[in-house]
Amino acid sequence: MKTVSMSGSLRENVGKKDAKMNRREGKVPCVLYGGKDQIHFLANDKDFKNIIFTPEVCFIDLALDGKQYKATLQDVQYHPVSDNILHVDFLEITDGKPIIMYVPIKVTGTSPGVLRGGKLVTKMRRLKVKGLSDVLPDDIKIDINNLEIGDYVKVNNLNVTGVEFLDVPTSIVVTVKATRGVEDAAAEGEEKK
Repeated sequence: MKTVSMSGSLRENVGKKDAKMNRREGKVPCVLYGGKDQIHFLANDKDFKNIIFTPEVCFIDLALDGKQYKATLQDVQYHPVSDNILHVDFLEITDGKPIIMYVPIKVTGTSPGVLRGGKLVTKMRRLKVKGLSDVLPDDIKIDINNLEIGDYVKVNNLNVTGVEFLDVPTSIVVTVKATRGVEDAAAEGEEKK
């Protein structure tokens, strides 16, 4: 899994007025929790470009006040009009303690149903998983080599060692649907019989 380095400075004041002033200066109020204490800090808004705006999952090496923390992005709050980042929550990663993350899926292979004119529909782009940080995959590979028209892969069909899936087990992740052209051809075949 990709690791990104980031630094921040501890916040002395945690009020709204102080947060607004920091945002005007290009700083984002953040909190790191999951350890012994919550740590409130500020980070440069440009540092989030490689963390938030990427489909990859990454761990963050946070340097705060001379100390190093391993963390993962937990939540981001945006301004409703400007889409600027207002606040970011980080979860500290502790060895031996499982974490919950969203991991992107990656479809592999070629579906026979798609070759016959079906359409591959991805219903879920990320899956919520729980596991230790050292066993969490970069992505969850879904093999579609056996999917015919009308077939699907559900969450409970997936198996990754050391990872527990937290989405509804019967949720469809990917499916091959019949397109109108395939349905029309099937209907014509039925009429000729």
